[in-house]
Amino acid sequence: MKRRDFIGLFGAAVTAWPVTLLAQQEPKIWRIGFLTPRSHPSPPGHDAFSDAFMQGMNELGYHEGKNLVVEWRYADGDYQRLAGFADELVGMNLPVIVTYGTVAARVLQRATKTVPVVVAAALDLVGAGIVASLARPGANITGLSVINLDMSPKQLELLKKFSPALSRVAVLLNPGNAANPQVLTQVQAAAPQLGVEVVAVNAATPQAIESAFAEAARQGAGGVIVAADAFFSGQGPQIAAASLQHRLPTISIYEDHVFAGCLMNYGQNVAEFHRQAARYVDRILKGARPEDLPVEQPTKIDLVINGKTAAALGLAIPLELAVSADRVIE
Repeated sequence: MKRRDFIGLFGAAVTAWPVTLLAQQEPKIWRIGFLTPRSHPSPPGHDAFSDAFMQGMNELGYHEGKNLVVEWRYADGDYQRLAGFADELVGMNLPVIVTYGTVAARVLQRATKTVPVVVAAALDLVGAGIVASLARPGANITGLSVINLDMSPKQLELLKKFSPALSRVAVLLNPGNAANPQVLTQVQAAAPQLGVEVVAVNAATPQAIESAFAEAARQGAGGVIVAADAFFSGQGPQIAAASLQHRLPTISIYEDHVFAGCLMNYGQNVAEFHRQAARYVDRILKGARPEDLPVEQPTKIDLVINGKTAAALGLAIPLELAVSADRVIE
């Protein structure tokens, strides 16, 4: 090789080397989808569940604005919007979509048979026909399943222990949730042995929640049980405000409702489910197939009591509940 040819080749290599090295150093930016029936946070930002999911992603090295872009889609409690959002996300050719709730999981199940879907939390994924089994979910969907145990009879029992004179309770239902009538049926079945009558009130929008509590008070209810529902899960502040306004002790399955001001929650920690869902996303981004990732179904149930709300409602926390509660907020 001639000297000038060698110098030319060497110079070209030196010029190209920093560009190649820079390309190798630039982190891959992942783009994923997140579909939830919950309301879009106001002010803008994340809510308790999406914050928990992002905490899990951060722990695994994924950070929004650095190496992660999340296409957030909030249905604001309107289940009819889920299908359009699902089609939109599927059309983006994303490596994975995260979702929350049985209704949203079913919508994505209909929308795609190929895009990996991680369900952060949904009631009984096997019973709902979303996965074939916990050990072998099959197809393109996996994630975390809430145990198929209706908490509402136990919630009624807890309200009765707090207020022994309780004679009528209201059940807050979302008419758009096909599973909610079963909650009402379960409470009605448990009520006679506790000497309690049951009335139903409905809300499908944030604005309707206060009206539902007003109706519960008008009908003489002494407490409210909030049915498990993905829309209700994001309405803690509205539910707590209506509960205090109408002086109706309120219980749900959602822990963040208690921190918002509701009296109690008895249920599984759905926010923690979202944090754990990040592990599934990480494995899928690294090449795992959803069908090879077993569905997890945690069994721990938490009881959290808001002592400030109890005092505001003129209620003393029974010693039995104070001792058995996982946490009492003072």
